[in-house]
Amino acid sequence: MLHSKDFNFSFSGLKTAVLTVVRKQDATIANMCDQDKANIARGFVDAIVDVLTAKCVSALRHSGLKRLVIAGGVGANAQLRASLNAAAAAKKFKVFYPELEFCTDNGAMIAFAGALRLQRDPGAAKRDYSFNVRPRWPLDEIEAA
Repeated sequence: MLHSKDFNFSFSGLKTAVLTVVRKQDATIANMCDQDKANIARGFVDAIVDVLTAKCVSALRHSGLKRLVIAGGVGANAQLRASLNAAAAAKKFKVFYPELEFCTDNGAMIAFAGALRLQRDPGAAKRDYSFNVRPRWPLDEIEAA
């Protein structure tokens, strides 16, 4: 993903790579030694941080923007914050993070927003909110609102 020349990222391939490493050791996570588990976990986190940092820097360079906002649960990751802060210092952009208590899982935030909506409008639960899921929707096909 570091050399893809686009801004897309999906870590399903990385998860598959971890599974492949475990299977090559003819092991399961349950019977691996703690050091092997720690090494795999460290490599997994390092790869994600490297990709997210590179994609953010690339997107800023491409757009000409000088400010980056991090949101959601990933914003609580200290290693990602350190990597983005180092990149910001080197590349002369600013990065903004929410306070840690606001770095919650996106699903939890959506559920909370839904609960508030239902509290305000109990009839909202009876409406049809269905939509079509489009996996792997290319970002360049999404129009700005």
